[in-house]
Amino acid sequence: MRAVLKVFGGLLLVQGVGGLVNTLIGWWRWAEGLLVVNHLAFLEGYEVFAAVVLCVLGLVLLSIADSAREASAEGGE
Repeated sequence: MRAVLKVFGGLLLVQGVGGLVNTLIGWWRWAEGLLVVNHLAFLEGYEVFAAVVLCVLGLVLLSIADSAREASAEGGE
C-alpha cells in the first residue's frame, strides 16, 4: 500500500510542479502534452490553481506513505 501511495504521490507532485512551471514561467513547452492540467477543458484559465492542488495532494499522499511506514515500524500494523 505504501508503494502505491508513493507512486501516486510522486506523480501528482511532478504533475503539479510541471503545471506550475509551464503556466507561470513558460518553460517546458515540449511537455505541454504530458501535463494533465492542459488536457482538462473545464480548467481553462485555472491551470495555476489546479497545479497547486495537485502539488498539495501529492505532498499529502507522500506524507501518508511516510507515516504508514513509521506506524508499521512501531508495530501499529
